[in-house]
Amino acid sequence: MFSSVALSVFVSAPAVAQAASTPRQFTFDVPAQDLGNALLAFSRRTGLQLASSPSLLKGVRGQRLRGRMTAEEALAQLTAGSDLDGRIVDGTVTVVRHMRFATAGASVPAVALGGVAPQVTSASDVQLENGTDIVVTGYRESIAKAQQIKKAATGSQDVILAQDISAFPDQNLAEALQRIPGVAITRDSGEGRQISLRGLGADFTRTQLNGMEVLTNTSSGLDSRSSVSRSRSFDYSIFASELFNKVVVEKSYAAEQDEGGIGGTVGLHTAKPFDYAGLTVVASAKGQTNQYTKDITPRLVGLISDRWGDFGFLASVAYSTADTVEFGYRNWNWSQINFGARNVGPTVSAADRALLVGATGANRIWNSRAQTYATFFNKRERLGLTTALQYHPDDRTDVSLDVLYGKLNNDRTSGVIGAAGTNGIAANNVTGTQVLTGVTFDDYNDIVGASFDHVDMRTESKVTHDQTTFWQAALNGHTDLSSNLTVNFLGGWSKSTFGSDYAQVLLESVDKSYSFSGLNTGSPRTSYGFDTTDASQWDLQGLETRADRITSEFYNSKAELAWTVGSGSTIKAGAGFKRFTNSGWQRKVNPNYEDKPGNPDVPTSVLSNSTLAPYIIGDVAETYALLGQSTTVDASRTVTGTAYDLLEKTYGAYLQYDLNTQLGSVGLRANFGVRYYHTDLGSSGTALVGGVLVPVDVTNSYDGFLPAANLAFDISRSLVFRLSGNRNLSRPALNDMREAGTLNLATFGGTVAAGNPNLAPFKADSVETSLEYYDGQRGSLAIGAFYKKMDSYITSETRLVAYDTTGYPAALLPPGVSPSVLVNYTRPINGPGASIKGIEIAAKRDFDFLPAPFDKLGVLGNVTLARGSSDVFYSGVAVRLPLPTLSKFSSNATLYYDTDHWGVRGSLATRSRYRWGDGGNGNIGEYIKGTTNLDASAYVNLTRQFKLSLDVINITDEPIVQYADGTAKRVMTNTVSGRTFAFGGTMRF
Repeated sequence: MFSSVALSVFVSAPAVAQAASTPRQFTFDVPAQDLGNALLAFSRRTGLQLASSPSLLKGVRGQRLRGRMTAEEALAQLTAGSDLDGRIVDGTVTVVRHMRFATAGASVPAVALGGVAPQVTSASDVQLENGTDIVVTGYRESIAKAQQIKKAATGSQDVILAQDISAFPDQNLAEALQRIPGVAITRDSGEGRQISLRGLGADFTRTQLNGMEVLTNTSSGLDSRSSVSRSRSFDYSIFASELFNKVVVEKSYAAEQDEGGIGGTVGLHTAKPFDYAGLTVVASAKGQTNQYTKDITPRLVGLISDRWGDFGFLASVAYSTADTVEFGYRNWNWSQINFGARNVGPTVSAADRALLVGATGANRIWNSRAQTYATFFNKRERLGLTTALQYHPDDRTDVSLDVLYGKLNNDRTSGVIGAAGTNGIAANNVTGTQVLTGVTFDDYNDIVGASFDHVDMRTESKVTHDQTTFWQAALNGHTDLSSNLTVNFLGGWSKSTFGSDYAQVLLESVDKSYSFSGLNTGSPRTSYGFDTTDASQWDLQGLETRADRITSEFYNSKAELAWTVGSGSTIKAGAGFKRFTNSGWQRKVNPNYEDKPGNPDVPTSVLSNSTLAPYIIGDVAETYALLGQSTTVDASRTVTGTAYDLLEKTYGAYLQYDLNTQLGSVGLRANFGVRYYHTDLGSSGTALVGGVLVPVDVTNSYDGFLPAANLAFDISRSLVFRLSGNRNLSRPALNDMREAGTLNLATFGGTVAAGNPNLAPFKADSVETSLEYYDGQRGSLAIGAFYKKMDSYITSETRLVAYDTTGYPAALLPPGVSPSVLVNYTRPINGPGASIKGIEIAAKRDFDFLPAPFDKLGVLGNVTLARGSSDVFYSGVAVRLPLPTLSKFSSNATLYYDTDHWGVRGSLATRSRYRWGDGGNGNIGEYIKGTTNLDASAYVNLTRQFKLSLDVINITDEPIVQYADGTAKRVMTNTVSGRTFAFGGTMRF
């Protein structure tokens, strides 16, 4: 577990650990070759960062290196017989000329990638051949080391190391990942939540924790953002970023990787005791506050690690609470609407009346449902614990047992006011007491402003408790059975449990007037013709109680052999088994008190926010107590279609050949392989048989071969060209595979969604290439392109039909709703294929060429351009829409000033609009508007052991705007969550 300060101190800890204990030995087999290429092989084996100067190494031949020895011994053997010396200082390898070859009185040149002059003892003081200084401090060094790992990889990958993870005010892992090229995140209640990778959504990204696949879910406070999300989308908000010291995003696929992530694989790694030198203790404390909540909440981090000979133990903890509020405008989607003749007042023009009364087909006008103000308060509590036991006698053997526990609590209270009473503006047809007195349309026949009389208003107050708990135990190990045969093994278990309970009180105020305006602008507004804070205007309408449960469990096991058959040639073979189960349900009860005589006057309070109209809401706890209602629901209240269980058993095996050789002056690293998989699926739930819901079990299975090839050409010391091609798959979404149907019904209709256990998985053929330039530690520039072609893409089919034609019984309808009410009937199908293509550009540069003090400046950034689409079916008609969560443009830029004593950094993350859903109600697609988020942090080292830091998150208070229909852009939500500030310090003992 790390804090932002601890990580900067610990970046060089592995090298210090070597100096503090018995020198570690490595097994080498490096042929005689150009010294630059030999040093690359040396770096990959030892994990040490290289410093290199092409002019210094040009024409120098490295010696043959074979056998077991320390890194220092190997470096001396590589450079033997030349006029160069190799040095290892603070985990950085430098090469300088022998003193006897230096001209008397001349400076001794050092290598240009953070290399150090012979007389220095710290990688913070670096002298180049041209006399320019480079200061390598924690953050700058972490970027450089991540850059070296990326450069040395065969396939395409990006890496975040410990200091980089905590160098910004990242509240969780999602926010840390957004700075990787191609990664964009979704946000909720002021925090990052899920990621998309190269335009493909979270369901297409596989997440591994300490080597094994995992899954965990949480929820949103807003129904329009999926509320409770039962999916394969890993929710990164459960983990604090300080729990991890390395994150690897693998974008290309190799046969040795488990199948399942067309978008890519995110590998999360917690710290191990042999990452540090001896006894290490870290403590960090910060106070956090938000501009709208004002309260100061804690963010605490602690770590202790020690080693005893060949054994080590580490424990870490991260705990935080945060008070947030998200508020703004919200409505319940849009639909086409008809008014009764008496529901349009005489003040409405004849032309407008013709649009509103009796219109059919495309001429029908569109109206938003309920037009509400909403406020969502949330107290978030996050706890993470890690422990690690490690046995590491030498580099031949390493065994570690990692246990991780995570818990995320969200305690939400929310309030809503809107035109959603008995005679409200929330249905497809207005035929009650409501009278329209004025109306404004836009070019898409949308009502963007209106005034009404005789409308029944409603307020909602809801108290929700969500909790996600996660456990993992993972045993990883490898050992060299001989000088050319290595075995690796993994066995692990993980379990994620999500529970959500809420209780809600609905109040109604009848026969009122109100008006709204500017719906499809950035400032929608609603005003009311009565005192919304007068409790005597409101009566009890009803209650709603709901509970959700989701449990996901993984058992992972695999073993593999690596056989070195010759210099630079390795054959790998492995097999594994995964067992995944997912179960859950939703239960709900809706006691209706509307128009019942003798309704009690419930306890109330006024909900107020400085930018919204204040209004009366019911006190949930006191109202339930007054009415004698329980806040729990039993199994008899299970919502149709939500109770289902899934079981996946997957068997896999692979064969792969790794090559590391020279083609003339060009180095070649490559792997070629094929993976076989076989998956058995069981889905159990309920289905309609003759109009009756009965238990049903469905089984399905699929298998296949996935070939993969990755090549990296080291054209020079600075230039790498990559080329990859593969076939991979992603399994269908959990909700899509259910043997069940889900009903979400109301007076205006609603939705009926069914699953399809017989869906085939997504399969994609991918090719990608990149050209990468590395200017030592100073900077890099990478330009890449990717293309993925899916031969089958799971999409949805939506039809607007009468409820009584779906086959579901009338008994499932809410009280008073006609069986002929129109509903959106949706189900997943294997539709036509889809493709996605894009370009990534990433760059990093230290401004060491500038005069002091500007030489401590640096910048890194990336841009991703992507396009991809698929067919979505509306009433049987295919409409081509962008792939879900795909932003055509996403970027991240970071400007930093970093010294040994103080520093400041700012990060700007931008993504263009992306599709969130299919739309429904005749809307073509549902989207979230593009966002630009600005975060910053600063630090000062008061002593070598103590650092103060200040973080500011969401500096511009960026709104989240969601709208229906990609063309008309009918606004559904427009909310803000405020700036967050954190200040504190970290002590290292």
